Order: sequence, then C-alpha cells, then structure tokens
Amino acid sequence: MKRVKLIVAYDGTNYHGWQVQPNGETIEGVLNRTLSSLLGEKIIVTGASRTDAGVHSMGNVAVFDTKSRIPAEKISYALNQWLPEDIVVQKSEEVPADFHPRHCDSRKTYEYRILNREFPLPMYRNNTYFCYRKLDLEKMQQAAEYLRGEHDFKSFCATAAVVETTVRTIYELTVSRQEDIITIRVTGNGFLYNMVRIIAGTLLQAGMGMIEPEEIKTILAAKERSAAGPTAPAQGLTMIGIEYL
Repeated sequence: MKRVKLIVAYDGTNYHGWQVQPNGETIEGVLNRTLSSLLGEKIIVTGASRTDAGVHSMGNVAVFDTKSRIPAEKISYALNQWLPEDIVVQKSEEVPADFHPRHCDSRKTYEYRILNREFPLPMYRNNTYFCYRKLDLEKMQQAAEYLRGEHDFKSFCATAAVVETTVRTIYELTVSRQEDIITIRVTGNGFLYNMVRIIAGTLLQAGMGMIEPEEIKTILAAKERSAAGPTAPAQGLTMIGIEYL
C-alpha cells in the first residue's frame, strides 16, 4: 500500500464544488470514479481545499492510498487519459503514509479576478466577476493592508460555518490591475468558509467608495458577518496552489 499525492487543476464551472454531493457532479466524485476504474480498486481521495461550486483551481492537492504497482509519478499521465478536459492532474508523486493534505502546516494562495470595464467580455464570463463601476485601485490596496497579519476573521466567515477558531494569518494580500483585470491575491495559513470571497466583496466596496479603507479595522473588531461586505460570486475565485512547510 502506498499513498499518492495529486496536484489537480480544474475549471469548476460545471461542477457542484469539490466534495461529493448526493445530487450533482463534483471534482472529488470524478476523481474517485476515474481512479477506481484505472487502478481496479475502490479509491477515495482526500482533498486539501473543498472548493465551492463554480470555483476553479490551478493546484488543489488530493491524496489516496492504493495497492497499484503503477509508479506514483506515472499515475498522472494515465489518469489524464481518462479524465474530462476540464480536470487535469498536473503531478502525481508518492508521499509518506502519514501525509494529510489538510492537517499538515501549509500556505494556501488564492486569486480573485474582477473584470472592470463598461461592458463584459464573453470569454471571461466563467473565470472573472464583472463589475461595470469604475473601481478605485488605490482604495482597495489601502483596505487590503488592514487585513494582513493575524486577526480574528469571524466577520469574514459564512455564518453557517462551525470551526474551533476563526483566527487566521494572512501573509500576503495584494491588489493589482493589468488592463481591465483587477486581481486580488491572498496567501494565508488557512481560510474560513467563504473567507476569500467575503474579502473580495469587501475590497470591492472599498473600490466603489461604499466604505473607507480604515473601516476594515471596525469590521474585524465587530466579529459579525453582517459587518463585512457581500460574498463575491464564485466564478472569480481560483485556488492557485498550496505550499507545505
């Protein structure tokens, strides 16, 4: 028996998220079925980030145990022959038996992309959020500064989430613009449910002039979901990757 780690990229547009659901296709479900068929044994993968419906990934991590004699590094090549074109394994490798993608210390990076122009562009409809109102990039950058570091992010967590602690550390948070695309890039030691999308929604409010950048301090202190901005739509969010420490 060996444990194999996969780095998985996918377009989440047509999926009901990562985690297996009773109704609707999911990334995890496709991987389980495809690996089971390929390896001739029941396979259940464990993912690092259980992304929501419509969210994309360039580097989510999953592991599974197998008795297969196929070298771990070759599994990616075989698996990609069976997977649909919107899911591609970037790498496969053998890892220690005690490696767990969610329990090991890591730095996760996400990007939220906003198409900011007068009219939408159809080719961006599935991987950006369209905003026709002119956004003040400097105000968004100023607001982002207040979110860096260790904070209680309860205001930036979906109300239904149940967690031991809402304290998280954001190592890097940048807001940049290239032509019509504004990119919010955030790296942290972990994220609460909907946290990145709520950060994006709140920075959007700063960019629209609905809140002043320094109000982020009040939002953090409130520890109430209603204090922060709306949850930005899923299609603008992409998991970039995970670095294990």
